[in-house]
Amino acid sequence: MDSKPELMTRKPDWLKISLPQGKQYLDVREIIARKGLHTICVSGKCPNLSECWGRGTASFMILGDVCTRACRFCSVKTGSPQGIVDWNEPDRLAESIEKMNLKHCVITSVDRDDLPDLGAEFWATTIRRVKERNPDVTLETLIPDFNGIEELIYKVIDTCPEIISHNMETVRRLTPKVRSRAKYDVSLKTIETIAKSGKAKPKSGIMVGLGETEEEILETMDDLINVGCQVLTIGQYLQPTRKHLTVKEFVTPEQFRKYKVIGLEKGFKFVESGPLVRSSYHAEKHV
Repeated sequence: MDSKPELMTRKPDWLKISLPQGKQYLDVREIIARKGLHTICVSGKCPNLSECWGRGTASFMILGDVCTRACRFCSVKTGSPQGIVDWNEPDRLAESIEKMNLKHCVITSVDRDDLPDLGAEFWATTIRRVKERNPDVTLETLIPDFNGIEELIYKVIDTCPEIISHNMETVRRLTPKVRSRAKYDVSLKTIETIAKSGKAKPKSGIMVGLGETEEEILETMDDLINVGCQVLTIGQYLQPTRKHLTVKEFVTPEQFRKYKVIGLEKGFKFVESGPLVRSSYHAEKHV
């Protein structure tokens, strides 16, 4: 008997997406390919790729395209990069952002547990190079947890990106099932460290449709508010392949609107909540 998860293909109408098209989309794709860069848009199979690239924006993924963790929701390749790092990547990224004439940029990365500093110095170098070449660009950095080590988190904080985001991904109960190594409380500590620094706006994101309850979502909101998180994104989990977790529920647009109202009432300064919302969706608004 096949024990692989079933692939849920019957999506409701509100999850229909547009196919990539248009000159702006093609220009972004060409620059990314020519510079040998990676994006979470492609690696993460983001449903908003067409819309974002069509606006001339992209979420760049640094430190390669192989992650040392194997979270059961994520389609990014997993493996062992064996300490290999491309130190020319920060300059290529900075040049690409200049060519794309971006006013706001999102940078994320794979987890690099194979590196002694978990990639923190590479992160800092990348941000500095981007800002040196693009002094007017605003930055959102979607960082790993760096195992909650404050010294490593501060390597990013001290480069002063406008927003530093770290995703909780799911509720406490489901974290061991959904995420491979990350721990709920370590993620909270990471966000708290960002908030206490006072140097960047702290942000986080969660997925729904994995079997969580509304009460658990509200508890996660409370946990984030209590550590100083200011921006929250909530989106529908979509199963990328048969190897990944199945969708337990397609949450309705009405429920997403309810979560937004509740989140704002709880004290978040900005809540982006909808079926196709991802952590970098409309990120320029969060600055």
